[in-house]
Amino acid sequence: MIAFVRGTVASTALDSAVLDVGGVGMLVQCTPGTLADLRHGEQAQVATSLVVREDSMTLYGFADEDERDTFELAQTASGVGPKVAQAIIAVLGPEGLRRAVADENLVALTKVPGIGRKGAQRIVLELKDRLGAAALTSRAPEAAPAAAAPADADWRPQVHGALVGLGWSAREAESAVVAVVPIAAEQAEGRGSVDVSELLRAALRTLSKA
Repeated sequence: MIAFVRGTVASTALDSAVLDVGGVGMLVQCTPGTLADLRHGEQAQVATSLVVREDSMTLYGFADEDERDTFELAQTASGVGPKVAQAIIAVLGPEGLRRAVADENLVALTKVPGIGRKGAQRIVLELKDRLGAAALTSRAPEAAPAAAAPADADWRPQVHGALVGLGWSAREAESAVVAVVPIAAEQAEGRGSVDVSELLRAALRTLSKA
């Protein structure tokens, strides 16, 4: 297993990054939260999990080992593949998943695209004794550094495409894009540019609350 990748960030997209590791470009599929901490031209390290299929080898990257380990554990539940597991990390995070499973909160689990009520029930049943205990106190999330992007309409198809890639329907993605338009306008007015990663995270929060 490739436990982590360390190198210079050569490029980033809304769902992936390329790290230059000794002259080799490693393509890593990442959640918006992980990508928010990566800066072009800077050194970075991401915890990774290699998923091997008959026709592909995909490297998934995470902010830390907890996210990586939770991603791998989630896939041991029936019907949960790497895409759904990645969506779980993007929407709930490790702590959110632990809380949802411990509380048997099916509503929270079904907010993840690709997980229906029956799937949520299977996850609770199969992972309840395998996930670590949820923290007793919640900690406020740390603010992610801003990654500026051009202040034009290009952010709309980028955010829409990323949401669809994570498993939401085109209609749900469009509704989330519309919901974050005021945030984009505020960014553009105040900064002269928009932060596409921040808009994507805001769209994810909108869908999670829906």
